[in-house]
Amino acid sequence: MAQTMINFRIDEDLKKGMEKACKEMGLSITAAFTIFAAKVSREQRIPFEITADPFYSEVNINRLRKSIHQMETTGGTVHEVNSDD
Repeated sequence: MAQTMINFRIDEDLKKGMEKACKEMGLSITAAFTIFAAKVSREQRIPFEITADPFYSEVNINRLRKSIHQMETTGGTVHEVNSDD
């Protein structure tokens, strides 16, 4: 089977973490990505669940922007925690 090269960029700390995990499993990063690619190719899907963090939903982000705008234009209050309860 002919080999081909794939180049892409990832965060340096992410790469180091993956290298460490792969080494502990006796794999290289190349082997890990090859396993991933084979599974995606065979199953025609990402082999794990991918979900959106609801914090970043459009509705929530718009609400946060509105709150920030309100704080910036009208000021806000700081609520201190009362630890005497």
